[in-house]
Amino acid sequence: MSDTAAPICVVDDDASVREAVGSLIRSAGWRAETFASAQEFLASPRTEAPSCLVLDVQLPGLSGLDLQQELAKADVQIPIIFLSGRGDIPMTVRAIKAGALEFLTKPFDDEDLLNAIRQGIAITRGHTPRRQRRNLAQHSFEGITGRSAALRTVLNQVELVAPTESTVLILGETGTGKELIARAIHKRSQRRSRAFVGVNCAAIPQSLVASELFGHERGAFTGALQRRPGRFELAHGGTIFLDEVGDLPAETQIALLRVLQEKQFERVGGNQSIAADVRLIAATNRDLQAAMVAGTFRDDLFYRLNVFPIELPPLRERREDIPMLVEVFINLYASKAGKKIRSIDKNTLALLQSHPWPGNIRELQNVIERSVIVCETENFSLDESWLSRNSLPAGPGDQPLAAQTAAREREMIEANLAATGGRVSGPAGAAAKLGVPPSTLESKIRSLNIDKHRFTFA
Repeated sequence: MSDTAAPICVVDDDASVREAVGSLIRSAGWRAETFASAQEFLASPRTEAPSCLVLDVQLPGLSGLDLQQELAKADVQIPIIFLSGRGDIPMTVRAIKAGALEFLTKPFDDEDLLNAIRQGIAITRGHTPRRQRRNLAQHSFEGITGRSAALRTVLNQVELVAPTESTVLILGETGTGKELIARAIHKRSQRRSRAFVGVNCAAIPQSLVASELFGHERGAFTGALQRRPGRFELAHGGTIFLDEVGDLPAETQIALLRVLQEKQFERVGGNQSIAADVRLIAATNRDLQAAMVAGTFRDDLFYRLNVFPIELPPLRERREDIPMLVEVFINLYASKAGKKIRSIDKNTLALLQSHPWPGNIRELQNVIERSVIVCETENFSLDESWLSRNSLPAGPGDQPLAAQTAAREREMIEANLAATGGRVSGPAGAAAKLGVPPSTLESKIRSLNIDKHRFTFA
């Protein structure tokens, strides 16, 4: 149960949306007040400012953007979360530049709204240092936080491609937020009211990938007791996100190529063509061009996927975003744990900014969550040994950081493969020793071109 005293105000002229949002806020343990117009909100008597304002952009009379400007002129600082039924990009840019905390398009995900409200409450309570509040408010984009030039380049690409129907290929290291970018593209597309279906291709046994993607007919194979729709059918009219597309087996690559070329597919064991009205977004942490040279990825499929490539920078190339990400994660996990964390130890922040983060944002998020759990004061700090265990040893100073990282990863993986006789899976396998899922290690072995078979015991 949240203990915020000040209410969260909801301003929306659609009664159903207004009441649904109000009910959602109350179900999370917060107080909610609802208003049908900006004028009604301004005219309501109150002794305290709201802790957060959930505001519709299109309102009769005074619009949501107009209300934002009026509050700014009066120097009333309330975290604002905008809701829009149109997903208008120029409007989004205006709102974010004017200091909006978040901009969500209808229909929005309940958890996205609740997370934004948690951030707003944290800012109001003073969990975030004052000099950083404006940065946090101005640099959140569909749940993606940052202000670095590298990230702005990516978000500009998202704004350009989202309204189109073009296939997008998202490239980047593990943990850089590829799914967040895919969801942002979907939320700002014409398909935003339909399904977003995500598939991790590396997590599915290769023998079952085709069935998972395209479905199967009854009796198609042993255990197929009834017809089952695949992910492409479930995503009809919406967006399908194929994560780790570089791990698809050769026969599934051919089937996917047909979907992209002919906009139709067949279930496994079936002969009826099914229309594929989906937008495809793919992602991978593998070097697909190297995979084409090695013969493990089809050239024609690559060129079909690579219509609009977006390359995500690793966290080490956007270090100026780390303080804001740390603030967001602390606020999120402190709220969930019912803790009050009001400041960050300076040495801890310096340590977080200097760490190479081979696991990128996912690693940072995990470290912050663990640190919040054990934190017993209002000043956030962490155990430096957690980072030293997770970090990769530094290489020679004249090597690029990416080359150092790859070289050290190879050394660590080969050492563990040697110790386990080339075994990847199982409690005694290299994956368990390294603390990663077997599928992740297999993907890394392929991307580094490591021959695991040479470590097999004679």
